[in-house]
Amino acid sequence: MNPSPPPGTLLVLATYGLEIVEVGGTIVRHVRAGGRAHAAVTLSRPESRPQVEKAAAVLGATVQFMDFAMGQVAPDVESKKRFVRLLREVRPDMVITQDPEHSFHDLDPDRRQAMILYLEAMALAGRDFAPEQLTDLPRHPIPTIYYMTPDRPNCVVDITEVAGVKEQALAELASQHAFSAQMMRRRLAPEVLAHIAGADPGTDDESLGLALHRQTDRALHLYHGLMSHSAQAVLAEPFRREGVFTLSHLVR
Repeated sequence: MNPSPPPGTLLVLATYGLEIVEVGGTIVRHVRAGGRAHAAVTLSRPESRPQVEKAAAVLGATVQFMDFAMGQVAPDVESKKRFVRLLREVRPDMVITQDPEHSFHDLDPDRRQAMILYLEAMALAGRDFAPEQLTDLPRHPIPTIYYMTPDRPNCVVDITEVAGVKEQALAELASQHAFSAQMMRRRLAPEVLAHIAGADPGTDDESLGLALHRQTDRALHLYHGLMSHSAQAVLAEPFRREGVFTLSHLVR
């Protein structure tokens, strides 16, 4: 049997820092298998960046911030150049990013524009684009793309053994937890919050938000793992791989 190829370099194109942790189990598995993981975050407030960096470090990834402003993300030429430069510098073997299908009905700001920007940059990274500004960086086609948390996954990653590491990374995102709790307090009655989070809704926002994220993560992982009819995992992160799988023979 031929040995498996080395994992190579994984790049996460994240619109928000939380997305790094949402695929955190996959990142940990990739790094532990000998691969390199890097993340680029399009939107992040300065006060949140140390938390995102700590979360990424727990997972074994490096992170950089693309310094876009909320409401101002656009797939214009200058923005494409910035992401093409990123892709040619990192030279990933695989890219993880949001699913285009999901992003267009997600009401978080900038997701739709960001998704177009990422896809355009990935297409242009392997083409003769902006040679006058990017002469120092050879072209780099993106061979493999995985869309995270898709509506229609076609593969999952077993994170059962590393789910605890993902939870440690999640705990670093205090600003995100506070924001999530404030949003949920406006939407849900206290008794509903208590039932979902398994926590006293009168607790502080950061603690409540962390409890909510832990519960929703566990539900997602179980749904795509143990409760799936096809997955051979207890806890799993879902993906939709772009394109057709090429096999030398059918695999179990």
